Amino acid sequence: MYQIYTIASVLKATWLVQQDNMSIEHILLDSRKLLFATTSLFFAINSSRRNGADYVEELYTKGVRNFIVEPDFISTTNGELAEIFSQANILQVPNALAALQSLVMYHRKNYTLPVIGITGSNGKTIVKDWLYQLLENKYTIVRSPKSYNSQIGVPLSVWNIQPQHTLGIFEAGISQPNEMQQLQKMITPTIGVFTNIGDAHNQGFLNIRQKVNEKLQLFLHANVLVYCSDYADVHLAATTFAANISNKNSFTLFNWSKHNKAIVHITAIEKNTAFTSITAQFTPIDSAKKNSLAATLSTISITIPFTDDAAIENAINCWCVLLYLQLDEAYIKHYMFLLRPIEMRLELKKGISQCSVINDSYSADINSLTIALDFLQQQKQHPTLTLILSDILQSGKTAPQLYAEVASILHKKNIQKFIGIGPTITAYKKEFDDIAATYFFNDVTAFKQNFSTLNFNNETILLKGARVFQFEQISQLLEEKVHQTFLEINLNAIANNVQQYQQVLQPRVKLMAMVKAFSYGTGSFEIANVLQFTKVDYLAVAYADEGVTLRKAGISLPIMVMSPEASTFDNMVQYQLEPEIYSFSILQAFKQYLIQQGIQYYPIHIKIDTGMHRLGFEPTDMDMLTQQLVQNKWCKVQSIFSHLVASGNASFDNFTMQQTNIFLQCSQQIEKALGYSCIQHIANTSAIHRLPAIQLGMVRLGIGLYGVDTDASMQALLKNVATLKTTIAQIKHVKSGDTIGYDRSGLANKDSIIATVRIGYADGYPRALGNGKGKMLINGQLAPVIGNVCMDMTMLDVTEIVVHENDEVVVFGQNLPVATVASWANTIAYEILAGISQRVQRVYFQE
Repeated sequence: MYQIYTIASVLKATWLVQQDNMSIEHILLDSRKLLFATTSLFFAINSSRRNGADYVEELYTKGVRNFIVEPDFISTTNGELAEIFSQANILQVPNALAALQSLVMYHRKNYTLPVIGITGSNGKTIVKDWLYQLLENKYTIVRSPKSYNSQIGVPLSVWNIQPQHTLGIFEAGISQPNEMQQLQKMITPTIGVFTNIGDAHNQGFLNIRQKVNEKLQLFLHANVLVYCSDYADVHLAATTFAANISNKNSFTLFNWSKHNKAIVHITAIEKNTAFTSITAQFTPIDSAKKNSLAATLSTISITIPFTDDAAIENAINCWCVLLYLQLDEAYIKHYMFLLRPIEMRLELKKGISQCSVINDSYSADINSLTIALDFLQQQKQHPTLTLILSDILQSGKTAPQLYAEVASILHKKNIQKFIGIGPTITAYKKEFDDIAATYFFNDVTAFKQNFSTLNFNNETILLKGARVFQFEQISQLLEEKVHQTFLEINLNAIANNVQQYQQVLQPRVKLMAMVKAFSYGTGSFEIANVLQFTKVDYLAVAYADEGVTLRKAGISLPIMVMSPEASTFDNMVQYQLEPEIYSFSILQAFKQYLIQQGIQYYPIHIKIDTGMHRLGFEPTDMDMLTQQLVQNKWCKVQSIFSHLVASGNASFDNFTMQQTNIFLQCSQQIEKALGYSCIQHIANTSAIHRLPAIQLGMVRLGIGLYGVDTDASMQALLKNVATLKTTIAQIKHVKSGDTIGYDRSGLANKDSIIATVRIGYADGYPRALGNGKGKMLINGQLAPVIGNVCMDMTMLDVTEIVVHENDEVVVFGQNLPVATVASWANTIAYEILAGISQRVQRVYFQE
């Protein structure tokens, strides 16, 4: 695409090492996502926890030859650069992220295609993907993959513009002032869409108006802005913006409203069971007069296959874009009716025959395929990685080019089993001969007919198919059948929460993540895979069998076992698990085991009791302990640690510091006797942010990983990880005076409507939440529990809520925090999460 010499000139970079004038096609930011070494340009971007320069030498050994580095790069190397990187081009810039954005700005200026830019608080990704559905038959489209709308996501998206594209659709998101300016220069939209304004990222702005004004900067050089004028803050800011931008004479506000005069005035919204009909008065824009309105009014209408308010709003925004593009009314009606739901996430579920199934079949293109394959590679729990892929439609490339590229990617991603579905991919099946096992079918029907011959067993299976191929039929065959109560685990939220704590760690402080008790009820290897990918330093489990499960699933991180037992020593050593040593008896038992096995210097972790009085050596034990450790050449002390009693409660800070001082005295005595340093750790989740002075050599992240922290400022940065959902099994109408449930404990004091939902105390919903103490969310409203919680069912009073059988019910989640449910049950979030029964299916997803 561009020669490295051209890029050096564009960036005004300094040459550190200069070799051949190589061609650059791909941008690489993450060493774990390398695909095309010789044509990739690696940007060594620094973050609060990672130095991009640390990965340059590793990538060089893997064949990458072109690098953008910052001034600190030289200090990370040992020796002459020209000798170490003799075949490389290394360019130095003041800031690698700014350089990436500048390069993409240059790239964008080389294309004059129309570009739709989308911003707002909610709905950006849905509007983007619906516009793609609506316009893919008219244009060859390049768009943001997934929700790539950040300072890094936008340049990665815009870089994909190629000569064959005739329309771009990109979304932009910001979380604080002065971020949109860079995104605007990269996207440079000609058509703008402002979806809505809400509370997301409010903490980064002084007020709503400032946030709206910042978002509007995306449209500085656009020709039109589509927005809903019913959002007063947006309407006022948009009209002021339009009156003051430099191209105001050629800029059009294309607004719509349910209540006021607008270019599209919505006059009727009629919902039925599965569809919504929308009617509007449309005042077409006179193309000759630009900002003036033609005199002719017309009545227009569409029908969409959705009934929820958010979908209706998103659909109207899309409708307005089609009207602005002057598409034929019959075309608009036809394709609006065909809109399909957008699954903005890939899901990981249990499959048949010890398989795991990743369903990401809402789109099929090269960019989203690469993202999904990255997620597939994180999964280590099965020996075989399998991909089921449909024809890739509307790629803008010739079929030979496209499938040769796909085959090359699959080879680099180590796909062992490949199933292609579609007439075109079948025609090019020879491209995939390097894969160990390949199968091809013209359609899903043929796949289903041959399903029994494919012998799925102990595999991680990725489904990636264009909607037209109806891969939901395949997922139904592969996924394990379960009842309608399930726990959704947001893997993006796990990664976000780790990052939030990593950002407050002092330099060189390690992070141990607690994954004991089935990762507080959220999962095992599914969570550990994410933690390994985010490069935490240690994992901790309660018992050896938990660690063995992780090892068998391919987790290679160091793992500490907090409750070792003599009967598990064999497994611990076989699977390289490191025991917590908390008493002389367990120390002596493990020492004798190591002597018998002839093993020396096995890593152990010493637990000190500084006030918890649960497990650990007492301070008075230090003389005897150090004597035994010095004489013990079979064990090596990897870390020394203690547990804080009340680090989340400021009123106990004096006791917390007392614990810390005792711990430091004990650990220093141990280190002095041993003659070497050990990792020291005492800070748990609550202390990491509140008490940074005691982060020491490592911190232990527990409940914060799963989205709960006692510190309000830290809690605001965390994302909800677990959402427990069920459905309504039956709805009953009961008379005033009737009773509901066991022991007649639920009394209807008026004629009432009762919904029985598919969850009970056997699923982990506490019986203490019966008789009005607990509530669940149905259609955005809280419904109180009436009567006692049963083993498998719970009854809710839904008299004031419009509900139907099989409606979704949220037990806890984003809008009903698990901490709130725990307080109703007079317990803590830990207990609620850890108590979710194993019969409740876990569904893991990544957005």
